Amino acid sequence: MKRVGIIGLGDMGIGLAKNIVKDGFCLTGFDCRDERVEMLKDLGGKAASSPREVGEQADAVFIMVLNGKQVYEVVIGEDGLLQSMKPGSTIIVSATIEPKEVRAVAEPISAKGINLIDTPVSGGKSGAEAGTLTMMAAAQKDVFEANYDVLQAVGENIFHVGEEVGMGQTVKAALQAFIGASFTAIFESLVLGAAAGVKGEILFDVFSASAVASPLFRNCAQLIMDRQFKNTGSHIGTMYKDLGISMAMAKENRVAMFTTSAAYELFQSGISLFPDEDNWSIVKLLEQIAGTEVKW
Repeated sequence: MKRVGIIGLGDMGIGLAKNIVKDGFCLTGFDCRDERVEMLKDLGGKAASSPREVGEQADAVFIMVLNGKQVYEVVIGEDGLLQSMKPGSTIIVSATIEPKEVRAVAEPISAKGINLIDTPVSGGKSGAEAGTLTMMAAAQKDVFEANYDVLQAVGENIFHVGEEVGMGQTVKAALQAFIGASFTAIFESLVLGAAAGVKGEILFDVFSASAVASPLFRNCAQLIMDRQFKNTGSHIGTMYKDLGISMAMAKENRVAMFTTSAAYELFQSGISLFPDEDNWSIVKLLEQIAGTEVKW
C-alpha cells in the first residue's frame, strides 16, 4: 500500500485527508495551523513538522494550498518536498493555480526524477468530504495509471485531460469561468424575481424544474434563502482568485470574456464588502441596490 502525504489541511485538504485514511492509506500531513494538524490526527493521520518531513514519509503527496506562490514554496523551498522525496515518487498538485505556475515547478521536479500530476479539482467542500470530487489530471499516462488508486480515494469523476503539465489547470480555469458566470446569473435572477414580488419558494421550485436545474442552482439558492453566508465551504476569496486565473488565461489567449469579466467585477465588489463570507454573500449587494431580499 502506498504511503500518501498531504500539504494543506483547509476545508478541502481535510476532506481529502479523511477519504485517504478511509481508503486504508498511511497518511502524513502538514499545515501551518496547529488546530488543523490536530484534526488530521483525529482522523488517524500522522502529523509532520514541514513539507520536507511529509516527503520523507510518502510515495505520493497531494498539495492543496491556496495559490501558486505557496505551491512553489512547498515544492522548491529550503524545507520543501524536493529536499526529501525519492526518485519515482509523485507530487500531486490539486490546488487551483495558474497553468504557468504549475509549469514553473515541473522542470525542477523532473530534474529530481520525481513525477508530477497536475490535477485541480471541482466539487467544493462537500465533494471533498464525500470523496466525489471531479479531477482534471494532466500527467504522463503511466504516471496517471500508477497513481490512479490514490486519486480514486478522493475523486469520483477522474479525467486524464492530457500529458502536458498545465493542461489540468487550463481545463479548471475554463470550468471556473462557467461556474462563476452561473453564480452571478443565479444571484441576479433570484433578486429580479424577489424585487418583482415573487416568493422565493416559487422561484426555487420553478427554476429547479426548468432546463437550468442543477445541483449548483439548488445548493446556491437554498443557502441564499436560508441566509447562510458564512462557513458553507465556498469562500468568496477562492472563487475571486479562480476567476482572476480565468481572466488571465483569456488575456493570454486573446479570448473575449464578456460574461466572465462581469462576474469577476461582481465578485470583486463582493469581496470588498464581505471579505470573510462565502460566494452567496454577493446577493446581498444586489439586494441592497434593488431594495429587496431573497427569502422563502
